[in-house]
Parts: sequence; C-alpha cells; structure tokens
Amino acid sequence: MFEPTFESLRTRQLPTWFEDAKIGLFAHWTVGSVPSFAPMGRDPFTLAREEGEEVAFSHTPYAEWYWNSISIPGSPAAEYHEKVLGNPDYQTFVDKFLTTARDWDPNHWRDVFARSGAQYCVFVTKHHDGVLMWPSDTPNPVHGNVWQSERDLVGECAQITRELGMRFGVYYSGGIDWTFQGLGIKSWATLFAAIPQDDAYLEYADSHWRELIERYQPDVLWNDIGYPKFSDGAMPLIADFYNQNPDGIVNDRFDMLGVIQGRSHTDFTTPEYTTRPMDAHKKFEVCRGIGTSFGYMQFEDDTSYMPIPELITMFANIVADGGNLLLNFGAMPGGYIPWAQQLRIFALGSWLADNGAAIYGSRPFEQSALSTDEGHVVRLTKGRDGAVYAMVCGRPSSSRIVIDGLPEGEVHLVKQNVRVSRRGNVLDLPIRPDDTPVWTLRIGR
Repeated sequence: MFEPTFESLRTRQLPTWFEDAKIGLFAHWTVGSVPSFAPMGRDPFTLAREEGEEVAFSHTPYAEWYWNSISIPGSPAAEYHEKVLGNPDYQTFVDKFLTTARDWDPNHWRDVFARSGAQYCVFVTKHHDGVLMWPSDTPNPVHGNVWQSERDLVGECAQITRELGMRFGVYYSGGIDWTFQGLGIKSWATLFAAIPQDDAYLEYADSHWRELIERYQPDVLWNDIGYPKFSDGAMPLIADFYNQNPDGIVNDRFDMLGVIQGRSHTDFTTPEYTTRPMDAHKKFEVCRGIGTSFGYMQFEDDTSYMPIPELITMFANIVADGGNLLLNFGAMPGGYIPWAQQLRIFALGSWLADNGAAIYGSRPFEQSALSTDEGHVVRLTKGRDGAVYAMVCGRPSSSRIVIDGLPEGEVHLVKQNVRVSRRGNVLDLPIRPDDTPVWTLRIGR
C-alpha cells in the first residue's frame, strides 16, 4: 500500500503497458472551439523565447485559451472578439457548445481511433474555463449546472476507447479554473499566481478527480498547470489512485517545479511542443497538437498542420529516444474531427500497421542513431522479439545503401518481409523503397 508521501510514491514502478504503448491520442474538445480563434504562428514556448512572455500569452496560438486571451487588452483575440463577434459574454459560447454536444456521434471518434494505431486516449474533462464534460455531482459553485454537460461525454469516450482495446485517461485542469480567479494571465508569474490555494478549491478539484476515478476507472491522470497546495495537495489523491489501480499512472503537472527539483513524484514528464526530454532518467511523453493549437482553430488547415512526413519522422525519433507521443486533435463544437487532422492520424496509423514491430513494446537500442551514406538519419530500437529495428528517415537514391555501424545479423525489409542481401554495411535492397517517410529494416540477432 502506498502512503501519501514522496518517499512512498517514489518507489512506484512504471507499469509496462505505458512503456510499451508509444502512441496515444489527446482529445481537446472545448468551449474554445465555438469562437475558434487564435493568432496563427509559432507555439507559445517559441514565442516566449523569441519575443518575451507577454507576447507569448497575448498572442498564444492556443484557441482553447480564448477566454483568457480576450481578457488581455489589445490582444488579437480581444480585437477579434469585439470587432468580429460583437463582444458577447463567454456564457454564450458555453451554451452553444453544450447544446451542440448533445448531438455528438461517438462512432465518428471510434472510427478515427480504430485507424490511428494509438494504444490509449486522454480526454479533456475540464479545461481552464471550468466547464465540465460530464454531469458532475459537484457542479461549478459560480455557474452551477449550466457549466457542465448533461450528457456524459467522458463516459461515452471511455466506452468507445475500451471497446477498441485502448487504455483510457482523463485530463483535468487542476491548477487553473478561471471561474475562480486568474483571467488575464500574461506572464509565467501571473500564471502560477492564478492557481487557487485555498481549501475550498482544493476540496472542489479533489472531489472532481475522485469522481472521475470512481466513475470511469482511468489508467492515466493527466493534470495540468499545478494543483492547490501542489504536491502536498495531490499526494493523498495519487496514493489512493495507485492503491486501487495497479496500472494507473500520473503525469508531472500536479507539481512540475517540484518534479524538476526532485522533491515531487511523477510517472512521466510531459514536454510540450518539443521532443527534448525534461529528465533523461525519466519516462517522457511528448504532447502537441497537429497544428499549433490544441483546441480547434478555424483558420488552421492542411497548409498549417504538421506535414505527414515530418509527423512520422518526429514520432520515430521520439520512440527511439525512449518516449511516447500524445498526439492531440482539436474537435469542432459538435465533436467532428477536421478532415485534415484525420488524414494525419490515419497516415500515422497506416505507417504503424507496416512498421509497428519497431515501435510497440520496443526499447531504445544502445546505439540509437546511425546514418546512411547519403546522410539519412537511421534510428534504432530493440523490438519485443529481441531483434534490432533500423528506421531509415528518408528515401535513398537507389536500391543500394550503406549504413556504417549497423548491428550484425540477417537483414529483412519489414514492410515487404523480404530478405536483404548484405555485405558488411552494404545493403542491396530488392527495389528502391517508395516515398514512405520512414522505412524499416529488421536485423535478426
């Protein structure tokens, strides 16, 4: 049994299923999808580095932050809200969102999930605006039942996810709830100051988390932007969760600073819009949108979403480095996943159908990166079958390639399951590979 102390929680071993899964879907379906506006451009972390914190917040490309963005005078969203939309109250968007959600077809999501190759899904149950995606027994104290869905959207997503054999997780904004305080966040300092620290909010967030755990039995608790009392406030919840779910995992965002400083517990870290692990000794999960927004943004389309070759190459690199990818889709108000987003999810699923042996259940190989004679990066993993898999990121100019340092063993092309003629590090393929962004060799040992 785990105790609500860092010393006890830190002994928890990461469940194997998460290490094996490699790919999950992040479902952002929020009220921000109704106005669906944010400035196009760089992710907020790049903006902060290049132009400062205030620009990063006032010009955030995250459409799900719309309520905060319009609360910053002079921001692009504030101007859009007044000049284009006529300055409506945020309640107008909440009402429209919840009304439209009544007609959501979960089979659409089921079809997308089935073709994705994903092994788990994390569903946003409450974002920073405080709107609940399930009929909670603890309604918002400011707005009451009009700030939550009558339809159990969380439960329905959990059902379709599990019917496909996937694991289910829940996102909850524990640190930020703008119905309590914090609107107009424009810096990291005001962000952390916006986290309510009083006992009333701790009881409110804790009751929601426990309700989500009891009703939906999630395997992932994906908290965001801190927690009231930070680690001290979260440890009793985490200990109870572990004691009832041996497969359960929690992310680092109950107390991210404490995790970085080595005094708070997490099962995995969550680098956002970067593939660089935050702790080389800790499991990591890259989270990002297909575009630069997590929530649906009407001005994003096929030209601004991540190109498919870039997506697949990024994913191969993440896995070879020991991480998972939590790939986000931003659904429209009625729950429809935009076609251009679907295409990328389908492409990744199709690639996994051919190359999954190098991904699922794999671990980083001791020599994780090589290159071909033409300069294409080669990423290596050790498969659950004991073989080494070499993922070649790029199309060679001919059917002959050279990979210096390739491990010894018989070589096969994974997609075609045909043997490759090998003389040392020189490989003569049966045919020049097609334009698949990443193609895979299996080296038997």
